[in-house]
Amino acid sequence: MNNVLPKPIADYIAAVNRFDLDAILATFADDALVNDVHREFWGRAAIAKWLAMEIVGDKVTVEVVGVVEHYGETIVRGRYDGLFDKSKLPAELILTSYFRVRDGKIVQLLVLRNTLPSY
Repeated sequence: MNNVLPKPIADYIAAVNRFDLDAILATFADDALVNDVHREFWGRAAIAKWLAMEIVGDKVTVEVVGVVEHYGETIVRGRYDGLFDKSKLPAELILTSYFRVRDGKIVQLLVLRNTLPSY
């Protein structure tokens, strides 16, 4: 694990932490896919609505705690905070984001709250 991020992902996280909707959106390809909390957002228009309501609107911040490169995918573990409802979440919310980048743009972002297996 390291903390070296490809530029589009570093730009995405920096823009999220500044609550800069336009800069966040600029990191995505026109036909990108975001899956957050098992919901799909296809294309810039849908992603822009998600960002405005749930990322910028909820003042979400991300502190990167680990980065893994795996077969062309960048996996980022981050400590999330913000103004969203935390009543059913752990005190420290760690989410894993799976990024795919092509031609300098994010083409896919999957955000998951992973858990350890029960065995």
